[in-house]
Amino acid sequence: MIPLKSLGRSLRPGLLLALSALLAGCDAAILNPKGQIGHDEKTLLITATVLMLLVVVPVIVMTLVFAWKYRASNTKARYEPKWSHSTAIEVVVWSIPCMIVLVLAVLTWRSSHALDPYRPIESEHAPVVVEAISMDWKWLFVYPEENVAVVNELTFPVDAPLNLKITSDTVMSAFFIPRLGSMVYSMAGMETKLHLVANEAGDFEGMASHYSGAGFNKMHFTAHAVSEEQYRAWLDKVRAGDKVLDKVAFTDLGAEKNHDWYPVTYYGRTEAGLFDWILARHMGENHHFGMKKHDHAAAPQDAAAHEGHEGHDAGDSQPDAAGDAGHNADEHAAHAGHGASGE
Repeated sequence: MIPLKSLGRSLRPGLLLALSALLAGCDAAILNPKGQIGHDEKTLLITATVLMLLVVVPVIVMTLVFAWKYRASNTKARYEPKWSHSTAIEVVVWSIPCMIVLVLAVLTWRSSHALDPYRPIESEHAPVVVEAISMDWKWLFVYPEENVAVVNELTFPVDAPLNLKITSDTVMSAFFIPRLGSMVYSMAGMETKLHLVANEAGDFEGMASHYSGAGFNKMHFTAHAVSEEQYRAWLDKVRAGDKVLDKVAFTDLGAEKNHDWYPVTYYGRTEAGLFDWILARHMGENHHFGMKKHDHAAAPQDAAAHEGHEGHDAGDSQPDAAGDAGHNADEHAAHAGHGASGE
């Protein structure tokens, strides 16, 4: 039988190698955040992990110790084949995990509300509003207050809240800047929201963290957190471009289903209401909660068909009932027209 100390010494190099391999990824974005949301999420992740390890580590240690101490070759170990219960052990085994679960429950409840991606970030700096649209396979960022748009590049000032309105022009995707925090899905015909902030300047990788097709691996962008002066200079640079993003240009952009990374493209001007138009074009006959109401294009046609049908019924009526039939037809036609108005 190999002594425990010798076993530990023999396993130490392998454990150190495995630990080094794990720590090599500590530069991962979620463990090196550059924004307040990302920092709070990192703290929550570490706290929850440590609390759970308070149970996991002792269990692993005791399993190894018990297996070694009560091995068959150890004749000095106590042998109690009829032992079945210990109140002290039951209290320890149940009370400690219950307390940890209780602490985790309170922590999760509070942090879930505090880190809600829909919750605006309080700041003395004016927020930057950006409409993010996922496409095949690129990201389009529209700045409605600045009347500009950019493909595969997101720029905003340091310490200024970034208020994102997110949707998709194709299949479901996911918007994620790991160093800044939360991931939120983009879905056609629906609007999701995300609030982020960068506490220091830098270039941060952004990505689509949900598989969406053959060009998915090229669907990434760079988020630039810059000073206010640099942000204004960048806006002037974008406005200097001669491209205009309107419905026709957007449709053409969507038709380019790139399989390689799509180059950064600036649009110096944008058509007003483009984001709402993108939402409406995918809504069809369905309405989603939390969305603005859009009139159905088919409603007038349905009303006209209904009106014609009622008129046909009136024409087939008997002569002695013509007055009543005409009255009913007029009443139904008026009702159909009322329905077509969207009320």
